[in-house]
Amino acid sequence: MIDVTRTDEVFVLHWNDGGDNRFNETSIAALNEALDQVEGHDGPKALVLTGAGKFFSNGLDLDWMGSDQCADMGTFIGSVVQLMGRVLTFPAITVAAINGHAFAGGAMLAVAHDHRVMREDRGFWCTPEIDLGMRFAPGMNDVLVAKLPGATAHQAMTLGQRYGGPEALAAGVVQATAAEDAVVATAIDHAAQHVGKAGPVLAAIKRDLYPAAVASCESGALPPPLDR
Repeated sequence: MIDVTRTDEVFVLHWNDGGDNRFNETSIAALNEALDQVEGHDGPKALVLTGAGKFFSNGLDLDWMGSDQCADMGTFIGSVVQLMGRVLTFPAITVAAINGHAFAGGAMLAVAHDHRVMREDRGFWCTPEIDLGMRFAPGMNDVLVAKLPGATAHQAMTLGQRYGGPEALAAGVVQATAAEDAVVATAIDHAAQHVGKAGPVLAAIKRDLYPAAVASCESGALPPPLDR
């Protein structure tokens, strides 16, 4: 599900589940295992995460969550939020190569990276929770608020606005766009410039930058019940 390759000192994680790369128990375990592999490498390094086909990630696997395979939905959502926190504070520079649609949890995972490159001609970045009648878990909320410009976070979270590549660049969702066949290469080029920054100091600086998001992600807490 996660194929890990290297271009010199840049590790590239290719997420391809044969579908739309949704979060379930299997994909969360595979992503964490791949992150373990990169984190365990001594020396200079950086990380790029990309999807496959027309999907970066379509977010939570709602069908799986509604099945008997999901033993505890709250615990599972907590594991998704904790993954976002892990990426947010990863001890190397991280780049999301958004090759296609990044929706909901997939959009948030992309934002947790240090830098984001998006395909310029097709695909959308979107947090559609408002249209699904869902609240953001505290960690999800805090990652979006910490990493996006204030006006963009408001539009994205309250309206579920869809951003194509040029719109995402203008709104500060991503820092660069590229043609379909250049998204990953552009991400690798950016990551390669910063491999020497990897280490515990970088992780500590990230934690200091985003204390609220780190705390809420690591707690894995769910949103409190709505007052009626």
